[in-house]
Parts: sequence; structure tokens; C-alpha cells
Amino acid sequence: MGRRISMATRRELTEAIGDRYREGSRAEKRAILTEFVAVTGYHRKHAIRVLLSTGRDRNAQAPRAIRRLYDEAVRQALVILWEASDRVCGKRLKSLLPVLVEALERHGHLQLDSSVRTQVLTASAATIDRLLKPARAGMRKRGARRPGTALIRRQVPVRTFAEWDDPPPGYVEGDLVAHCGTQAAGSFVHTLTLTDIATGWTECVPLVVRQAGLVIEGLEQLRTMMPFSLLGFDVDNGSEFLNETMIAYCQQQEIQLTRARPYRKNDQAWVEQKNGAVVRKLVGYGRLEGLTAAEALGRLYAVARLFVNFFQPSFKLATKTRVGSRVVKSYHAPETPCSRLLASPHITEVVKDRLRVVQRTLDPLRLLGEIRALQHHVALLADGQTSHVPTLPSDLKPLFDGLATAWKDGEVRPTHRVQPKPRRDYRTRKDPFEAVWPTIVKWLEAEPDRTAAELFARLQQDCPGMFSDGQLRTLQRRVREWREAAARRLIVAQPVPVGLHSIPFAADLREHASSSVH
Repeated sequence: MGRRISMATRRELTEAIGDRYREGSRAEKRAILTEFVAVTGYHRKHAIRVLLSTGRDRNAQAPRAIRRLYDEAVRQALVILWEASDRVCGKRLKSLLPVLVEALERHGHLQLDSSVRTQVLTASAATIDRLLKPARAGMRKRGARRPGTALIRRQVPVRTFAEWDDPPPGYVEGDLVAHCGTQAAGSFVHTLTLTDIATGWTECVPLVVRQAGLVIEGLEQLRTMMPFSLLGFDVDNGSEFLNETMIAYCQQQEIQLTRARPYRKNDQAWVEQKNGAVVRKLVGYGRLEGLTAAEALGRLYAVARLFVNFFQPSFKLATKTRVGSRVVKSYHAPETPCSRLLASPHITEVVKDRLRVVQRTLDPLRLLGEIRALQHHVALLADGQTSHVPTLPSDLKPLFDGLATAWKDGEVRPTHRVQPKPRRDYRTRKDPFEAVWPTIVKWLEAEPDRTAAELFARLQQDCPGMFSDGQLRTLQRRVREWREAAARRLIVAQPVPVGLHSIPFAADLREHASSSVH
């Protein structure tokens, strides 16, 4: 065969000789088929099927509508829970869902239909990510920060990332996060971050300036807040950590002081990850200066520590093996730091009982509302505006009502939000379905499984010449909005107003922190 012919030419040829082939005699069919195969290049059996199927009406039977296992109610419930968890990934959200749903229902914010609740709790992490994909679309991401440099202090032993060997709770990595904005000159606030290697428990405290004495004061403050004793302190090579004062303090308190290798950020992978996932996620990248900004950060961290350590699951590396040029990693199931502490044999039962009591009293939605209010205060300070200490929200109904649609507005964290453009709240043309919409609603209420295309065909039949084919997409959007409103009625509960909760965790555990097993 010579030059190949196009598919359009093949279709035209099939239509031209199809009738003659089906009506011809055996000898005529053989001759037509031989010539058709030679011209089109089809296999002989395929050519027979093509010629015999030419006259059939392939559109006589409309395709059957796809019945989805997870409907709009499940998707909206997952959006609300994803927002209430501060937008964690699907794998972390999967492990958090039993705790989060139970907590929101216990405090009266959520009341799921039984079938919706079952589907939400049994959905896989991949399904959760797929259902949340429209809500995550268009989210703006930031690039990684440029690593800094530091001096080497030879008197402190080096510990690499591979030398931890599954330590008990109490061995932490520490680092400073600079809130300098785009200019590193001048004086600005820093955050001292501590992350426990065994459990991922994270504590943060603001420092007005980067100074060795303030680092020790911040470390002493965080020691009284952690539910375990501080056994080891691993730092980078900055002069604020590696100095005679810090070495003497660690020796006096029997804390093992180690340092990472210079220019090897992966030696402090645990705390570096929390710098982005906790500090930058909460505070952003704006410049904060002075005592007022440090006090605002302190109030924010006091609330965020409860949300992060009790309601934010994290991954933990289980094994890492090299196969040729590839490194294969496996991880334990995501757990919250609190869950890992409750499962640790190194934590006393007294401390575990205190953790359980605190966990039962915490309302994740209230914590999230307080975090948003305090973030707004920090964002105003970063923009150079004067701001009074915010009043923490007592009515959580507006916050809960906005969870289902918060993704449409993009970034909801005030510390990351860009100046929004004014939204258009007026129509540019008349609604073509305004007169017939009550009729369409009656059809949907009678037969909820009807598709928009079926309803549109029925409209065109009842009102000939009134609607053009190009208006189908408009009706599909209207029907989708109606289904979303109907789905929300299966999810939303009336929140029960409660008073502002106290944060008793640090005070309750302070007297028991020193009783953890070394």
C-alpha cells in the first residue's frame, strides 16, 4: 500500500460503499472487502465490522449516567473537615478524620448524616485528595528559603541525621526562624522552634532579637511547657546556640548538646520541616519588629501549640533502603504528637492521663478561629499598621458556615493573603432560566438523579424555540449549585455557643514534666 489516507477519508469511503457491501452477493462482498482493505490498511476482520456497522444508529441509546460512590455531600463534608484541619494533605487527614469528626460533633459544630459519615471515614487518602482537588486548585505556593551560614564550634560533638537511632521522647532539635521579610538588616523578631525526634511534638517561642541569653530564656520557658524532660538538644552552628553560656547551661541541666554538620541542612530535617509546616504556615514571611510583635507571636503560639500537637498528624520515617540509584522510603501511618506520646513507654501514666484530659476538652474549631484572629493581628503588624489585641471569637457559627466555601477565596490565612480584587456581585445579562426555575426545582425534587442535560432536553420539548443548545452549560451550573445547597442540609449542624476555653495544658503538666523517664 502506498501513502496512508486520513481517518476522514476512511469514514467517507466507509459511508460510500457500506450500503453496497451489505446488500451485495457473496462474491460482490468479497471483491468490495478486498479493495477496501487494500485502500484503508484495515485488518480484514476489522474491515468487516466497520462495513457492517455503518448503518447502525450509534446514538439511539443515550449513555447511562455515571453513579458516583462519593456524592456532593461527601465532598462538601471533606472540604469542611480539610479546612478545620488547616488544610493538611489527604494521608494526614485520613488518619485525623476519626478524631476530628468526633471532636466537632462533640462540641456541636458538625452533625453528619449516617451514610455521609460512613463514607467520609472509609474514604481512602487517594479518594480524599481527588475529592479535594477542585478546592486546592489555584493555591499559590512559595519557594524554599535560601540557607544561611554559621561558624563551627569544635567543642560540641557532631550528630548527623542517621545517628538518632530511635531515641525516647526528650531529644529535640532546635532552630531559629528569622521574621525579617525581604531585608536582613536591622533588628527583627525570631522564633525559637523545638521539635521532638520521637514524637514530632513542636514548641515555639518568640525572641525579640537574636541573642544567646534570650535563647536560653526561651529554652527554659519551653522546658516547662513540654510534657517530657529535655534530654538532648541538637542545634545548628549559629553563634546564638554554640557559645560558652549555652554549653555551661546544658552541662548544668544535664542536657546533651550536639550540633549538625555545617552546610548540611538535612542533619536537622525534623525541625527544618516544622519551620515551614508550622512557623511559616502560621506567621508567613513578613517582617516583624519590636516587643509588640513578639507579644503577638507569643499569643499566637500559645493557641497554635494545642492545635498542632493534638490535631495535626505527621509522618514518621520507618525504613530507608537504597536499591541501585534509588532510595526507597516507607513511613509509619500518620499520627499526632499526642498520640505518639500516649503510645510511648517512656511517658508516665500521670502525664498520659493529663494529655487525655486536655485532648477531651479541646475544640479544634475554636482553636482554629482563635488562630485566624491572632494571625490577622500579626498580619497587620507585619504591614506596619497599628493594631489592638484582637478579641477572640465567641460565636463560631460564621467560621463554620464559611468552611464549605473558603477554598473559593484562595488563601484564608491572613498572614499569607494577598490583597483581593473586588468581586463582581451583579449580573451582566438576564437570567435565561428565571421564569422556568421553579418548574426545574420541582423536577429535581421529584427526581434528584436527573442530569442537567435531561432537564434541558425536557425544557426544549416543553418550550420549543425558547432555549438554544448553547445554554446547557448555564443550566448545568445552576443545577450544580442546587445540589450543593441540598447536600449541605445533610451536613451542617447548628453550632452550640460556648464560652472561651482556657488553655490549661502547660500549667497542668508543668509539675509532671520532670517525671518523664530518661
